[in-house]
Amino acid sequence: MPSFIRSTLRLALGLCLASTFSFASAQGAAPASYNVGATATGIPFTFLDIKSNSIQGMMVDTAQAVAKAGGFQVTVQQTVFSALIPSLTSNKIDIISAAMLKTAARQQVVEFSEPVYSYGEGLMVKADDNRNYPTLDELKGEVVGAQVGTVFVDMLQKKGIFKEVRTYDSVADMSRDLALGRIKAAVGDQPIMVYQISQKAFQGVKMANGYQSTNVSDVCLIVRKGDTETLNRLNKAIATIKSDGTLAQIVKKWGI
Repeated sequence: MPSFIRSTLRLALGLCLASTFSFASAQGAAPASYNVGATATGIPFTFLDIKSNSIQGMMVDTAQAVAKAGGFQVTVQQTVFSALIPSLTSNKIDIISAAMLKTAARQQVVEFSEPVYSYGEGLMVKADDNRNYPTLDELKGEVVGAQVGTVFVDMLQKKGIFKEVRTYDSVADMSRDLALGRIKAAVGDQPIMVYQISQKAFQGVKMANGYQSTNVSDVCLIVRKGDTETLNRLNKAIATIKSDGTLAQIVKKWGI
């Protein structure tokens, strides 16, 4: 066989192998890193630590532990709570790790991992309000508040018994209006409210006497609809940090 033919065949074979390798890499290689969206106002789940100027919290620790167990990297970026799902579906982030409860409505848009924590709503009132509030029905005809983008806004509006349901960008904003008497009560993430009050971050408010959560749901890591590769990867890593006690240590660390 003439040398120029052998050279041509070697070149063609090399191009074919390179093309096959590139295609396989593009199709089969799992990402080495993911962008994770978390909020700055959900302490102790997620919050902006002023000293380090970084997002910290239970869900940040969880995402990092999952990444370590799964053999990949995560970059946590600050995202407003109401913008978390839009940021995910528009590919600005790859994973949501925040105090976002799993609901049927959200499941129509995004995919939820296996649970990493569960909780329900809490009811916050003024510090001098000693009335018992076993249910939300005790607040009929009153002005109440909830954080925008949370399941609690729909929960209050669907009851249809309140004079007004006001929405706030954060639980901190809501607690200030409550302390000032602009709303009668505030409904939000129970662990966040309890933690903030215990740390004296919220002044002039307290958890309502006798209230029991009725809307208990799971907190999970969240990915785009149809992203089964990332979802399976996360679920495998979550199982690992549950079985080896890492997740339990994280929950204990943050006092929830």
